[in-house]
Amino acid sequence: MEPMEKGNERSLQAFHAFRRAIEEGDTGAFEALVTSDFGFIVPIPFEEWQGEQRGTGRFRELVELERASMSAKLTPVICVEQEDTGIVIFQAEGIFNEMPYTNELVIVFRFEQERIRSFREYVGVTSHLLAIAKS
Repeated sequence: MEPMEKGNERSLQAFHAFRRAIEEGDTGAFEALVTSDFGFIVPIPFEEWQGEQRGTGRFRELVELERASMSAKLTPVICVEQEDTGIVIFQAEGIFNEMPYTNELVIVFRFEQERIRSFREYVGVTSHLLAIAKS
């Protein structure tokens, strides 16, 4: 296990702002950290979410979509930062589509100096995503 604090401040700050958006719906702290050309990729099995998404408005739509079907607490497990990349492995636990939910996910941040230029999220278990896609 990597020590989480030392040398990983940027990634942890980014993750905590991301967590606040997902858990509380408050995207302000995250939006304050991103570059003007910010983009992201998320594993959501809907056509309109395929490929890179751009901008803070689209990020707010992502948060609304996630919060509509999920109420989860995100807990960082491992954080590693090297050069302009930060990787945070985290646990998500809560309720997803009215069912108990637990998963392990990875978020990879790309930084431009102290700002988030992009992130990509990887999901550990995708069975719940397939269930949504079919419904």
